[in-house]
Amino acid sequence: MKAIILAGGLGTRLQPYTFFIPKPMLPLGNKPLLEHIIEWLRNDDNNIDHIIICVSYLHRTIEDYFEDGSRLGIKIEYARSDRPLATAGQLLTAKKFIDDTFVCVYGDSIYEFSLREMIKEHNRLDAFISMALLSYKTRLKYGFIDINGNNRVTTWNEKPEIKGLINIGCYVMEPEFIDLIPSSNAYGMDDAVRKALDMKKLVNGFKIESGFIDIGDKKSYLQTYKKYVERLGKI
Repeated sequence: MKAIILAGGLGTRLQPYTFFIPKPMLPLGNKPLLEHIIEWLRNDDNNIDHIIICVSYLHRTIEDYFEDGSRLGIKIEYARSDRPLATAGQLLTAKKFIDDTFVCVYGDSIYEFSLREMIKEHNRLDAFISMALLSYKTRLKYGFIDINGNNRVTTWNEKPEIKGLINIGCYVMEPEFIDLIPSSNAYGMDDAVRKALDMKKLVNGFKIESGFIDIGDKKSYLQTYKKYVERLGKI
């Protein structure tokens, strides 16, 4: 099975770290973030034998480091774009490589859950897309005030906790999904999935309770970097 890694973003929320290094190449412990993702994908249980990395910003840094993947024991090829294309737009650049069910992951997160089980569930349900979803809760920083039709305050809910399922950027997809992505400009994965839902395609949610770290901003990156450095000290 093939896996596509979307690694072409600008990483603006992590500037200035990403001025000269693409976000997926930021170090975590003794290797870049992207190498952790590749090692997770190539786990023997997952049956991934071919990875396509979608690149754009500072792409040579990624290509020169991973080359053809032989050093890591897996075949790696690259789909290049000359400008950022958002998530689904990046995926479209890899269309020529896809001819069967495939995995797609974002190149700026750490995944540590069972991809094998997600693939099995996708195939069992004959889904068009499967999305990995994480249980998440947060407490709002403001109180919510409810009013009635006469603008009379009825309740005051101070800093309520909200919870639900969030998308973590890991998918199992059928190749026909790429046909839903227009080629004219940048296009988000949310827009493409909504289009599939409008067409009544089966979009499966694979729920996990842990095994995901979002490297979304400087604070989360530094926290994760510290954890990986501490792991090295314990080896």
